[in-house]
Parts: sequence; structure tokens; C-alpha cells
Amino acid sequence: MKNNVFVEVKDLLTHNLRTSGIYIAFVAIVLLFTILTQGTLLSAENVTNIVLQNAHILIMALGMILVIVGGHIDLSVGSVLAFASAVSAVLVIRMGMPWWMGVLAAIIVGILVGVWQGFWVAYVGIPAFIVTLAGMLLFRGLTWLVLDNVSLSPFPGAYREIASGFLDGTFGAITIAEGQGLKAVPQTLDVFTLLIGVLAVGGIIVSSIRSRRTKQNYNQPVESMFLFVLKLVVISAVLLAFAAALAYNRGFPYVLIILAVLILVYQVVTNRTIFGRHVYAVGGNLAAARLSGVNVRSTNFWIFVNMGFLTGIAAAVFSSRSNGAQPGMGNMFELDVIAACFIGGASTMGGVGRVGGALIGGLVMAVMTNGMQLMGVPQSMQQIIKGLVLLLAVAFDIYNKRRAGQAR
Repeated sequence: MKNNVFVEVKDLLTHNLRTSGIYIAFVAIVLLFTILTQGTLLSAENVTNIVLQNAHILIMALGMILVIVGGHIDLSVGSVLAFASAVSAVLVIRMGMPWWMGVLAAIIVGILVGVWQGFWVAYVGIPAFIVTLAGMLLFRGLTWLVLDNVSLSPFPGAYREIASGFLDGTFGAITIAEGQGLKAVPQTLDVFTLLIGVLAVGGIIVSSIRSRRTKQNYNQPVESMFLFVLKLVVISAVLLAFAAALAYNRGFPYVLIILAVLILVYQVVTNRTIFGRHVYAVGGNLAAARLSGVNVRSTNFWIFVNMGFLTGIAAAVFSSRSNGAQPGMGNMFELDVIAACFIGGASTMGGVGRVGGALIGGLVMAVMTNGMQLMGVPQSMQQIIKGLVLLLAVAFDIYNKRRAGQAR
């Protein structure tokens, strides 16, 4: 029994390092910065701040992973986010329209940009690198034009709630410590947030069991019961700790509801839809995809429309958090989004990448940035470190491909 488990662990850390390595690295980075920040990194307030500060990056990473899997790249998402935010700000702040009109406008602008760029890539045949590089310049210029090169703020309270609102006290709270003194506040845990955490754990356990049984029915290899249970225990412990941190601080953020819904939707899109399979086929082997009857042009077009749609949502979230729109907002966001996907295991050649990996890659970048900020690391050094991490992630991808080729 022990020998079998040892062999499986060794296989996990070698042959399957591409998919498992990012999770191991994420845990190691969290532990490292927890020690270096003397526990501040995992404090309830800071965990909530990490979610709020990086939600827009994680939302765009859901779209970018499809772009990269399809064999493309999108350099324009930062500029598109700024442009969509600018339009939203003009409508809501300058023209006094309802807050929801601003959100709708940001999403529509994102979709229209996706249609524009998808047309040039899919139907004209210009490489996505060139189209989105042009888009990065074009939509940055349009942002300056729409804002008349000045900042607009503030948004009304309802708009700001998108990124700063919380579901706190919906089902009451559990008091874990009474306050001391006249001005003391009792320490409580939000019941709704804890319930969401428990339901999430239950959903993952049920899904994992079903997936394991399906593989066994088709005689596909599965890990031993020991490793399977160990994996579920670790994942459950992390999720419950995360839920407890949110419950202890301010409750369940609205923006996390948006992110959770999008994650569930895109897990289904990538794993269980024809479009998702076509994206992987186009990125994995373009010639074979064409011979198989895949409509390559349509697939590429909708990849970019989807990217624009998610960028519009991210624009609403980020402008809500920043409480306004500025000509320079979104600068360099595209690098964080692309880095999240590559660090999460996406291949530079297309055809490889998962939603879960992109999210973990985004969280790796988020934890590193937050940890370095807490430590007072200069901005210049932060950029150097993040650049090196991205370089190492791509080098690791190339190393895996060469090793796989030699194995054949």
C-alpha cells in the first residue's frame, strides 16, 4: 500500500507536474509570504482585500485562457477596460443616467470591441497579435477622447456597491467573542458566508466523486483512494478557511458572487460544450480541426467576442472599485492577465490550458503582489520579480514539451 502511494506521488510530481505544479507552487508562495509578513497575508481583512483588488484580473483571465488555448493573444484588454469604463463614467457621472445603464454600456462596449477585433482576426486573417496591438493603441486613444483627457468621479453609491458591497447578516451571525469596554465591537462570523463555503465544498466533493466514477466506468486510470481523499481534504480545508476569513471580516462580497457564477459557467463552456471543444481543437491542431469540419473562422470570431464581453464586465467591476474613470486606467493589465494564464499552465502554442489553472495563476500573481506590498518591496523590484516568474513559467512549458517529445 505504501509503495503504491509512493509511486503515485512520484508520478504526480513528474509526469503530471504541468497540472499539479501550479497548485504546489501556489501553496508554497502563500506559506512563504505568510511567514515573511508575520501572518498578515492571511488575516481576514487582507484575504478580503486580495479578492476585491484582483477580481477584474480573474474575470478577464477567464476570457484570456480561451484566447490562448485557441492559439491567439490579446494585448488590448487593458485599453478596452479603460474605454468601457470611460463610456460608463460619461453616461452615469456626466449625463446622470441610472447606474445600471453604466454597467450595461460597459458590457456592450466590450462586446462591440470583441466583434471588431474578431472580424479582423477571423475573417480578414490578420494575426491576433497585430490586431490587438492596434487595438491597444486605438482604444487607449478613444479613452482619452471620450474622457476629454480628464478624470471623472464619483459614481453613485449603487454603482460602487458592485465592487465594495457585501452580503453580511443575511442569515444572521455567530458571535465568537464578546467585545470588551464601552467601544468594543463583538467578533462575529457571517452565517451566509459560512453556508456558501460549506455548499462549495459539498459541490466539489460530489463533482469529484462523479468524475472518478465516470473514469472508472471507462477504464481510465484514477489515483488511489488515499490520494483522492487527501486531495479532497486539502481542497475542503482551504475553501473553508477562505470562507471563514470572509465571514469574519465583512461577509460575502458581491463581486465574488459575480466571479463564482462566471467560473461555473466557463467550466461548463470549456468542458461540456461544442464551442469549448472547438476552441481546443483549433488551438491544438488547426489543420486537423478544419478536416474534422470545425468552423475555424466562427470559432475564432466568438473567442474574441467572448473576450470583449468579459472585459466589459471587468470594466464595470474595476471602475466601481476605483470610483471613477481615468485616462490611464487599465495600464499594463493585459500583462497580468496573460501572465495568469501562462503561470496557470496554458501553452504558448495553444491547445492547452484550463479555467482552474488560469484562476490559480491569477491568485499566484495576486498573492505575490499583495505580499510584496505588505513587505514594502519597491515597485521596481515587484515588476522584476513578476517578470522573472512569467519567464520561468514559459520556460517550464517549453521544457515539458521537449521532454514529452523525447519520451515519444
